[in-house]
Amino acid sequence: MASLDGFPGEALFNQGFCYTYDDVIFHPGFIDFAADQVDLSTRVSRNVSIRTPMVSSPMDTVTESDMAIAMAEAGGMGFLHYNMAMESQLEHAKIVKSHRPGYVANPAVLRPSATLRDLDELRAARGFSSVCISESGTCGSALLGLVTTRDAELVRDRNTLLSEVMTSVDDLVLGSTEKSAQENEQILLESKRGKLPIVDAKRYLIGLLTRATIKDRLNRPPSGVPSLDKHGRLLCGAAIGTRDADRVRAKYLADAGVDVIILDSSQGDSIYQLEMIKYLKNELPHVDVIAGNVVTQNQARRLLEAGADGLRVGMGSGSICTTQEVCAVGRGQATAVYKVGQIAKEFNVPIIADGGIQNSGHIVKALALGASVAMCGSMFSGTTEAPGQYFYQDGVRVKKYRGMGSLDAMKKGSDSRYLSESGHLKIAQGVSGTVRDKGSVKTMIPYLVHGVKQGFQDLGADSLTKAHQILASGTMTMEARTGAAQREGGIHDMHSYTKVPW
Repeated sequence: MASLDGFPGEALFNQGFCYTYDDVIFHPGFIDFAADQVDLSTRVSRNVSIRTPMVSSPMDTVTESDMAIAMAEAGGMGFLHYNMAMESQLEHAKIVKSHRPGYVANPAVLRPSATLRDLDELRAARGFSSVCISESGTCGSALLGLVTTRDAELVRDRNTLLSEVMTSVDDLVLGSTEKSAQENEQILLESKRGKLPIVDAKRYLIGLLTRATIKDRLNRPPSGVPSLDKHGRLLCGAAIGTRDADRVRAKYLADAGVDVIILDSSQGDSIYQLEMIKYLKNELPHVDVIAGNVVTQNQARRLLEAGADGLRVGMGSGSICTTQEVCAVGRGQATAVYKVGQIAKEFNVPIIADGGIQNSGHIVKALALGASVAMCGSMFSGTTEAPGQYFYQDGVRVKKYRGMGSLDAMKKGSDSRYLSESGHLKIAQGVSGTVRDKGSVKTMIPYLVHGVKQGFQDLGADSLTKAHQILASGTMTMEARTGAAQREGGIHDMHSYTKVPW
C-alpha cells in the first residue's frame, strides 16, 4: 500500500471534524521565485478589487473613518460599523471619500467663534496640538487661520475666542490642491513650519500636511499604491442591518460614495438577508453587496443565488465572540473557509474570512484555503486608528475592545445583528475588554503583507490565484496537527525570551 504524504483539502475536510487555523499545517512547495514577487491582489467583492488582501471589521471599536482611511491607503479597505446614528455613519463615509492620500486623516477644524476651552477639550479627546480655523468649522469651507500651541498655551483666559489668537490665513504658508503631495511636502520643508494647510483655488480648506506626518511616513515601510475607486477616491465599505430603516441608510451611504455594503449579521442565512439582497440589487445595482455571516455550503448557496456579490465567513471564531459557547452553533474557521470557498467559486464570487486571525500565518491559511480576503478585528484593535481613547490599566497603555454581541455594544443598538428585538431579553454573545496599544496599522500592515508573501513563497504559490489553483487541483497538501505538534511548532524549551513580531 502506497504511503500518503499529506492530504489535499478535499480529503482533510471531509473526515467529520472541523478545524481551526492552528489545527491545520500546509506542506511546503517548490520555490522558483522571490517573496517580493508574490502578487496578493484580489477581489473583496464581485466588482471591487484591492491590492492588499486585508480589510478591517465593521466593529465599533475597530473601524470608523480613521481606520477606513488607513486601510485604503495601505491597499486594503475598511468597513464602517453601523452601531451609530445614520448621520454619524454618513459623516464618516464622507470623510473617507473626501480624504486625499498622504495628508492628515480627519484634521482638527473649528469655527472662529470657538474658544480655547473648546481647543483644550479637542486636544484631550483627539491629541491634536493645533487646529485649523475655517468659516464653518469643517473642511470644505473658507480657511481663516491656524491656532498652534505657541498661539494658545500662555493665554490664561480659556474663554478667549480662537479668532483672537489665531495666525491669520494671510500670514500662513499654504499648500495647493493643484500640486502633488510630494510638491506640498517640499513647500512645508522649505518653509520650516510645522503645519501646511492645503487649500483649493478659492482658499477653501481641503486638507493638512504636518512635519510629524512626513516623519511618520519616512520611519515606516512604504505602504504602496492606495485602494481607489474609478473617481480616484479611497475605497470605503460600510455595514448595515436588515430592517426597513437600513434600506434608507443604504441609499444614503450609496449617495455618499460607499463602494461596498456589508449585511452585518452573526447568522446570515435568513429571510431578512434574502429580501435585503434582492432590494439592494434592484435599487442600488452599482453598489456591491456582501452577505453573511455563513459557515456552511447550504447557507452560502441561498445567499449566492439571491445575488450576493461576496460572502463573509465565520461564526463564533472571533477572540471576543461567545456564540459557539452560548448558542452551540458555528464551525471551526479553517473548515468554514474551505467549505464555503468551494461553493462560492461555482458562482465566481469571493469570500472574506472573518474571525480567528491572530498572525500572518493565519492570514496565509485563510487565503490558501479559498478566501480572497482576511477580515481583521482583534488584529487591528488597540491601534492608533481604532476608535476610542487610550488609557492606562495596571501600568499598561490600552484601548477598549468589545464584541458586537457584548451587552455593552447591544446597549448602543447592535442587538439587531443578532436578530434580537429591542423589547426582548438580551443574551450576550460576546465580551468587552481591553487590548494593548499596538501602534499604527500603517506600520503593522506592510510587515503582515511581507509575512504572508513569505508564506506563499514556502507554499510554492506566486499569487493568490495560483494558491487557489493548486488547492483545487489537490497539489497543495496539508495535515491536521495534534496538540503536541502545535506546541512543537511554537516557541518552546526557552528559559526566557522576547517575542518581537517585527
